[in-house]
Amino acid sequence: MVLVIVVAVLALLAGLAANRWLRPRLVNGDDHDGMAVKDLVGPLLTMTVLLLSFVLVTANGSYGKAEVASRGEARALDQLVETAEYAPKAEQARIQADAVCYARAVRAQEWPAMADGNGSAAPSVWSTSVRGSFKSLVGQPVFGMLVSADNKRSDEREERLTQATSSIPGTIFWVLLATLVITVAALRVCLPRKNNRGQLITLVVITALLTTALVIIRDVDRPFGGIIDVAPTAITAAGQEAERDYTADYPASELPCDADGNRRAT
Repeated sequence: MVLVIVVAVLALLAGLAANRWLRPRLVNGDDHDGMAVKDLVGPLLTMTVLLLSFVLVTANGSYGKAEVASRGEARALDQLVETAEYAPKAEQARIQADAVCYARAVRAQEWPAMADGNGSAAPSVWSTSVRGSFKSLVGQPVFGMLVSADNKRSDEREERLTQATSSIPGTIFWVLLATLVITVAALRVCLPRKNNRGQLITLVVITALLTTALVIIRDVDRPFGGIIDVAPTAITAAGQEAERDYTADYPASELPCDADGNRRAT
């Protein structure tokens, strides 16, 4: 980074020196012609659009990964519940119940926390309980399948939590905002003072488009919060399916958690 700054400063100084001592030798006569402010606004506007486009693609990639991880986690949880049907009844009941509680904890507690880029310890209580039920299955054919499904669920959850954090550093966002302000101000300076209704309308449209792009970047960069967010639809559906299976297999049993995934008092 230091190298880039040094090179940019040297280039600026070299340009100023060339303008001061070299340009008078190249220009004959009165030196009043040169690049006007409007000639510099074009490259500035192009740079602003390119920066916004690049950052928007980056933010959209993070959003896509968050959505894929959320669905993958739900599929892994569903596979875990289905695989548990090959386990003995005691372990099957515990795994299915813990899976329901895990889905509830993710939906009710971890999902709202991810809006601020945080996680929750509530789902880990039930994932630990699930792994605890594997101990009595060591050596049985179902053990490997259960471990594989649970590892997949854990990997997808970790990816989901990773994508919950902002992929665009705050410094870059403020640089984009500053670039937007400078670009709009420079465009306004270039407008004529009279008979400028058409130019003003165009400026308002350009400002609205650039601002909208920046707002979308800010919103998409937070895939679990904001207007354009990833909803807990998949994990909710997986939890409801697991609850139906548990209720059908053990109608007289009660789940060990409440609707928010908190362990019931014993």
